[in-house]
Amino acid sequence: MKPPDLHLSGQCQVANDVISLVGDKWSVLVVSTLGNGTLRFSEIKRAVEGISQKMLTTTLRGLERDGYVTRTVYPTVPPRVDYELTELGFELLEPVSALGNWAIANHARVLAARRAYDDRAG
Repeated sequence: MKPPDLHLSGQCQVANDVISLVGDKWSVLVVSTLGNGTLRFSEIKRAVEGISQKMLTTTLRGLERDGYVTRTVYPTVPPRVDYELTELGFELLEPVSALGNWAIANHARVLAARRAYDDRAG
């Protein structure tokens, strides 16, 4: 099955504008994590293994800016901040989940291809 031609009418640039954020490693993991429901910053940090506090802050700000995540601050002491997916964020879960499932299903094939390439190159 051939994918649609994204080079028509500047569609490639439009696709790149959106994919540039949601296609990075941390955004995919944060969106997937928030697919399970509303979480606080520390809960997201615990769930997304290996992400630093700075990178999580940057990722959440980018996702909020693009409309995938909402940030709700409650006037308590200390302040409580919740993050959750917007409708757009939930719509993003479908292709992100599909890509993740594809990656898991094809991991062994990718590793075999890498080994074969490295054997030929080295």
